[in-house]
Amino acid sequence: MANALYGLARNAYLEGNLDWVTNGMKAQLVNTVTGTVYTVAIDTHDFLDDVAAGARIDTAETIGSRTAVLGVADGADVTFLLVAGGNAIEAIVIYNDTPTAEAAKELVAYIDTATGLPVTPGGGDITVQWDNTGLDGAGGIFKL
Repeated sequence: MANALYGLARNAYLEGNLDWVTNGMKAQLVNTVTGTVYTVAIDTHDFLDDVAAGARIDTAETIGSRTAVLGVADGADVTFLLVAGGNAIEAIVIYNDTPTAEAAKELVAYIDTATGLPVTPGGGDITVQWDNTGLDGAGGIFKL
């Protein structure tokens, strides 16, 4: 799977039900290969409960300083502190953390093609530096 926006998130943006700047967006490291894994279904997965808890590595981190300019979503780099050793991290899932229930937290983007992925945690920090070329070469994290 290449980097992509979840189909139902694209639809939520078009209907005005998802807001990159005002909703609380988070990044979650995920395992897609060994043990409990996440297998992305970009057009059918819609909420965080579609990502098995055992496939999530470390605690999700908030994406700060989010901006939206000409359809390009951007935000500050994210640092996961002291990520314990274990399964490799092959992807990052971005989701809307504003709702309380996992069954309501919309999945926004799936990123598995980025510099530094996969990475095997060893107890140190892992910093996600968003690719300045974005999903389609426009800069930022993704472009609608």
